[in-house]
Amino acid sequence: MTTFMEQLSAGKKFVTDGATGTNLQQRGLGLGVAPETWVLERPQEIVRLQRDFIAAGADIILTCTFGGTRLRLGELAPRAAEVNAQAVALAKEAAAGTDTLVAGSIGPTGQMLQPYGPLEESAAEAAFAEQVRWLAEAGVDLLVVETQFDIAEAKAALRAARAAGGWLPLLCSFSYDRGVRTMMGVRPSQMAAEIGDLADVLGINCGRSLDENEKALSELRAATLKPIWFKPNAGLPRTVGESLVYDVTPAMMGERAPRWLAAGAELIGGCCGTSPEHLAEIAKAVK
Repeated sequence: MTTFMEQLSAGKKFVTDGATGTNLQQRGLGLGVAPETWVLERPQEIVRLQRDFIAAGADIILTCTFGGTRLRLGELAPRAAEVNAQAVALAKEAAAGTDTLVAGSIGPTGQMLQPYGPLEESAAEAAFAEQVRWLAEAGVDLLVVETQFDIAEAKAALRAARAAGGWLPLLCSFSYDRGVRTMMGVRPSQMAAEIGDLADVLGINCGRSLDENEKALSELRAATLKPIWFKPNAGLPRTVGESLVYDVTPAMMGERAPRWLAAGAELIGGCCGTSPEHLAEIAKAVK
């Protein structure tokens, strides 16, 4: 059976999924409520969303574990192992009977590392290693360290992933929400230079606008030969009543997707605001 990395090396283009949090909010998740809460309380809503992404054309779906470290789960921290294992089981349920791959999502801890904040790097690495073990033991196909902004925290997550789940393909994606810089000032070229040897795939996700994300993509492509994961936001949201509305339409995302392929992205989807309808238009262009 051809492996994921072999397929990438052979030139296969993958469609990833869309947004988890913002889509669950459209389906009733309260603003400010962690999506991981629904892994335990409304699990079939997680499965339904992931099946909607697969129906739209996703080849890869992320587990609902972005905030799944014990450090970030807050009141759910005592049930962190259960949350991660259940999230993988739900994704595998959604993908059953298809060739869709299940990727273990690993987001930031939500705390700043020393000297900018209270969190020691060793504590962050231990928390990431714990989450990686839960995801790997539950049977994910690959690991995605995503929405990173700090080189030190990303390195801690990647070291943990290699130590605790080193047999799995490993991807690392940064969020450039200051144009072509992260909130800590990291550029795509710096990310490629400093963590390129630690990950199999490098990526860009979230951010502010399609135009800014495309600039980040061009810089990253010029800085690395590794495959690139690209999941831009559907723009920035505005508040309408009690809802967040994204103005980038499915058609607009679909129109841009060929440009992302031409710029060197091999795995394409969307982040915040990207619905199954957005993803379907992206998939038409990619496939």
